[in-house]
Amino acid sequence: MNQIKAVFEGIGSTLQLMVRALSYIGTLPRQAGRFIEQCYMIGYTTLPIVAILCFFIGSVLALQAGYSMQNYGTQQFIGTLVGLSMARELGPMMVAIRLAGRVGSAIAAELASMKVYQEVDALETMNIPPARMLVMPRLAAVLVMMPVLTIIANLIGWFGGAVTCKYVGFIGIEPASYFATLTRYVEFKDVVNGLIKAEVFGFVVILVCCNIGLSTRGGPREIGAAVTRAVVVSLILILTLDYFVTKALLDTTP
Repeated sequence: MNQIKAVFEGIGSTLQLMVRALSYIGTLPRQAGRFIEQCYMIGYTTLPIVAILCFFIGSVLALQAGYSMQNYGTQQFIGTLVGLSMARELGPMMVAIRLAGRVGSAIAAELASMKVYQEVDALETMNIPPARMLVMPRLAAVLVMMPVLTIIANLIGWFGGAVTCKYVGFIGIEPASYFATLTRYVEFKDVVNGLIKAEVFGFVVILVCCNIGLSTRGGPREIGAAVTRAVVVSLILILTLDYFVTKALLDTTP
């Protein structure tokens, strides 16, 4: 019973924080420095590991598809499989998971430290709302950077699949043929649907990590617990939201 109560309290506090943070959206131009700093943290520092992950995800997809399809003579559709898988599902999900592990944990640790050592209380004493200074620039930055990261992840994943198709002996598909089938069957709406997913995942991850960090109580030991809780909750929400967002997008597709 206490766990169910804690879940609903967490949902309520997260929604309250979102409303408070969005109410300060008009102050964003005056916080351009913080916004750019968060864009750098979310985008540039996350990009290398996202690129490595997505390259090998695209490569493994092509490898597995080529091994399975060689018995049916359908290897020419490997580009379609890799293209749609990366655009619709794996691109946005891998970016969101990496965001939770790399950026979300850092945000939770920073805000939890500020809360434990009473820096957040000092901001409130100086009439500086934490939602305006600590949360809103991060939410704005993630909405800007997630589509960029997702597009780059898709392109690198597609490239990884092309490399595998060319240099693995039992596949042997030239890049021109691979990309011809990819561009033929991967439509613009598939990429847009993936970008919508990425925006939802990124916004929820940053919001949840901020809320957990600002809700931390106790001593320094609670900082580590807050980081762990933030990452675990973020991963659960990514996988849960993936189903519902996918279902909503499929229902709206003509």
